[in-house]
Amino acid sequence: MPYASLPRAHAHRSGAELHVHEDAIRANARHFSRLTRGRLMAVMKADAFGHGPVASAVIEEGATALGAASIDEGLALRRSGLDVPILSWLNPIDADFASAVSERIDLGVAGADLLHAIVRVARRLGCPARLHLHADLGMSRDGAPAAEWRTLCELARMAECRGHAQVVGIMGHMSCADRPDDPQNLRERLRFDAAVCSARHRGLSPAVTHLAATSATLAGVGGEHDLHRVGAGLYGIDPSHTSHELRFALSLRAPVISARQVGAGVGVGYGARFTTDRPTHLALLPLGYADGLPRAASHRAEVFVRGRRRPIVGVISMDMAVVDTGDDVLIPGEIVTFFGPGKEGEPTVADWASWSDTIEHEIVTRIGARVSRVHRSTHIERTPE
Repeated sequence: MPYASLPRAHAHRSGAELHVHEDAIRANARHFSRLTRGRLMAVMKADAFGHGPVASAVIEEGATALGAASIDEGLALRRSGLDVPILSWLNPIDADFASAVSERIDLGVAGADLLHAIVRVARRLGCPARLHLHADLGMSRDGAPAAEWRTLCELARMAECRGHAQVVGIMGHMSCADRPDDPQNLRERLRFDAAVCSARHRGLSPAVTHLAATSATLAGVGGEHDLHRVGAGLYGIDPSHTSHELRFALSLRAPVISARQVGAGVGVGYGARFTTDRPTHLALLPLGYADGLPRAASHRAEVFVRGRRRPIVGVISMDMAVVDTGDDVLIPGEIVTFFGPGKEGEPTVADWASWSDTIEHEIVTRIGARVSRVHRSTHIERTPE
């Protein structure tokens, strides 16, 4: 008889906890609300960059719209009782457009085929789809190429005239906004302005235009538009490295499983790629790459315990990491911090990104389901089920 897989809700728990500091998210949302003068679309994709149910909090702090990648993400936000505009911009041609139209989810459209698929559904429902036409400005990723933009606008206008669509927005995305001095920023801003003018010349009257994400908003290179799509910055991440006001919103902690004393010349982990150079103490922690710790951080990463940083030694395993604690003998159950806001000297998400040769976005979105989530603020503390 084959083994039955564990349902996700009942997956093995390691004792590790990811603490979500809602006060930090609220403070970041207030900062961006002021910076954008109330023109803030808070991006909640990938479970709010791994931070969970925080949409209500950012709306309370000034966000006027929400952004998501998929329709499913948008529907989850809408069905949680939120009544602000919600935009979903990355969907396959056979996505659940019927639910999106019925639940008033705005849809990003980057090509004629996708437009036709949405319009067919809207015609059947007898309800116009709310669309944001997406222009490619130089990333060659999502967005309609310049050669196809005119046709997309004309088709969208035809759909409007027939009552099947309403173009409520024009959107784009900048490729180099994290480098404020890059001349590509000006080129892409001018291309976006031209795309908006082209759309209006063809009879479209979008209520909003939006180009700037976190980096462009902080660095001021996105120009003046009706909305700013801010995701990473809400969670304390500044790819442009221009702000000192953002606060990291996560702390990752785990209990010590066991501790041991070893002599010099003892190998640790797979391949014995680390060997102790002195007598020391080692502590075993129940987190590994299956829980989101980057294996690439092996031999470089540190944790925080008893007021000081200690190195992770040996290769990070699927479920485990080993820490060299020197003269400190840790006690089973003692809590070790992998990363946090950095106020007490603990490693931050930025440190882990550096140790892993990646970006902070990847670190915060990869923490796995075996790690319990705990939401904390001045007023509440709850553990989502």
